[in-house]
Amino acid sequence: MLRLLFWIALIAAAVWFWRKFKSTSSAPNAPREQDAPPMVRCAHCGVHLPRDRALALEQQWYCSQAHLEQGPGTRDR
Repeated sequence: MLRLLFWIALIAAAVWFWRKFKSTSSAPNAPREQDAPPMVRCAHCGVHLPRDRALALEQQWYCSQAHLEQGPGTRDR
């Protein structure tokens, strides 16, 4: 009976150590928040999109050419 408890404890400790070291080695590969592109808000409809996909006019951002041509939307939203 004592041998069985010894082997169960040994296997449990091995699994615990394996999971602990496995999780720490994969943590640096996780994506970081600072890698996300900056987001801007469309001045017409208010949708948020990446700045590299937005269109700019007079320090305002737009999500499409149609909204750029229509200009800023109403502020009652």
